[in-house]
Amino acid sequence: MRGPHNIWRLVRTGATFERTGAMKFVLDAMDAPRPLRIAARVLGWPFKWLGIEGDPAMPPATRALTALGPAYIKFGQILSTRPDVVGVELAQQLRVLQDRLPPFPLSEAKRQIERELEKPVDEMFSEISEPIAAASIAQVHRARLAETGEQVAVKVLRPGIERAFRKDVDAFYLAARLVELLSPSSRRLRPMDVIRHFDGVVRGELDLRLESSAAAEYAATTARDQGFRVPGVRWAYSSRRVMTLEWAEGINANDLEAIDAAGVDRAAAGERVLQMFLNHALRDGYFHADMHQGNLKITPSGDIVAMDFGIMGRIDEYTRRVYAEILFGFIRKDYRRVAEVHFEAGYVPADQDIDEFARALRVIGEPIFGMDASKISMARLLAYLFEVTERFGMQTRTELILLQRTMVVVEGVARSLNPHINIWDVARPVVETYISQNVGPQALARDLGRTVRVLARLGPRLPKLAEAALVAQSQPSQPAPRRAAGVAIFLAGAGTAAAGILIGSQLPF
Repeated sequence: MRGPHNIWRLVRTGATFERTGAMKFVLDAMDAPRPLRIAARVLGWPFKWLGIEGDPAMPPATRALTALGPAYIKFGQILSTRPDVVGVELAQQLRVLQDRLPPFPLSEAKRQIERELEKPVDEMFSEISEPIAAASIAQVHRARLAETGEQVAVKVLRPGIERAFRKDVDAFYLAARLVELLSPSSRRLRPMDVIRHFDGVVRGELDLRLESSAAAEYAATTARDQGFRVPGVRWAYSSRRVMTLEWAEGINANDLEAIDAAGVDRAAAGERVLQMFLNHALRDGYFHADMHQGNLKITPSGDIVAMDFGIMGRIDEYTRRVYAEILFGFIRKDYRRVAEVHFEAGYVPADQDIDEFARALRVIGEPIFGMDASKISMARLLAYLFEVTERFGMQTRTELILLQRTMVVVEGVARSLNPHINIWDVARPVVETYISQNVGPQALARDLGRTVRVLARLGPRLPKLAEAALVAQSQPSQPAPRRAAGVAIFLAGAGTAAAGILIGSQLPF
């Protein structure tokens, strides 16, 4: 039955996209060839009466996905992080997707809490409210712990949400296969990989233990950040389908009137949001990847409180250094260095012309810096950057796409708090501090120290590795042992150098 079900879901999807006017945007974003456009229209047009129009005030793509339900809403939200796949225009439409849905009854939430935590609700919570927020995957209740009296937020998954998502994800896989079959040119966008990425993200969000873990890690990495807070996890009251966090007091970041009434310095709050995000991305390599106004609160003292940790981003240390140098190069208008970083990192193929690439980067940067601060648009910068890097053969870097998309969202939050904020001036001290600590002699010394520690652990094995290397070198007919021999000789030599460094560090001169 799965095949007919998936086909029917695609028919309903096509019909809804036709009725809302979203089909054209989707096909244009895919640069779909004529056969695929005809197939999509044939699939949807005869059944247009099945489509649900949704809110006419919404952009077409947002309207269609909202009408189709939770899995489509979540898919749209994740696609909004991939302008390289759907294009900047469609990504901007999808960014406004809101997954506010009708809540399910409190009685059902209590039954789920009791099943998951294996205790009567009244023994755990002296109070528990009606839902205060309901989204596509879960809803949130305000409660009070019976044992301590602490106020907490309790997040509970929607009943049957796992099965509902599984059905829709199966249909998404079928759609991706059809797109690849009918539009060979779309394979560069890797439709199946996009669906697998979505599938993985949703599986993570459907297990609240993983979100609890993400919240705890984020709280640990940001613990020393003044003016920024992450609610603590209450592990005794959390499980796969229930997550309990300390209650976060504050004003929603989109309620500007209440923020002003509380006497908050909005300009300072805007700078703090942007600088905290950059610190988390560059310094920690672990950042909130869904940092829109709905997931932020601002306290009367101006502190930023983050919420909802279902989508987090992670960047390895090498990539952080590359990204920081790219940002730093743009800030300093050193486009040649920005080009060199792309080549050194292997992002742009070595057979490309570095001078031409630097000139193309200047075309991106100069107009941005020439604008009034209130008109500088990171979205425009990213649109140009995607266009240029694709022209020079740069492969898609998913981790950078997520980081750049989140930076656009954070810029929007900062600008809503202070319309005249200059993102480059605010970003400069964060990027310069990171560069001074992680690129150059200080970073090299730290990297060498780490290398020495690793080699020191191999110390007892180095003599045998060297002996095996010499034996392997005498057997030229076995290339694999010769490669191993080369590694062993390198390790032995590096071990000797490490010993020299360690000994030298103990000398009194």
